[in-house]
Amino acid sequence: MKKTVLILSFVLALSNIGCTDRDDDVELANIRIKNVSDLVFDMVQVGGDEMIHENVASDDFSEYLEYETAYRYNFIRIESGTETFTLQPIDFVGETPLTLGFYTYELDVDEEGNVLLNFVIDF
Repeated sequence: MKKTVLILSFVLALSNIGCTDRDDDVELANIRIKNVSDLVFDMVQVGGDEMIHENVASDDFSEYLEYETAYRYNFIRIESGTETFTLQPIDFVGETPLTLGFYTYELDVDEEGNVLLNFVIDF
């Protein structure tokens, strides 16, 4: 019986070693871009000038960037080749800022050049 308890304790201890979630050390909203268009996004600005996602190929993801304040939608400027596409929200009245965590803005550009945003909560 002692062997069984000892083995079980050892297995449980091993299973807890290194078990951390990716959001254990997250203090801000982390946003990445998924390009769901047929274009290559040379540059995607989300919100402020310093929040730049670069070289996002079609059907690919950018890296996450940390945002002090972000919403389910945001100002977005996409540069692809010589073209620029913009999503300009009017205001954020009534919107609640995102809590800490991981999020994806799935971005597309329609035939008229409008930026389409689909907000996804990453788990």
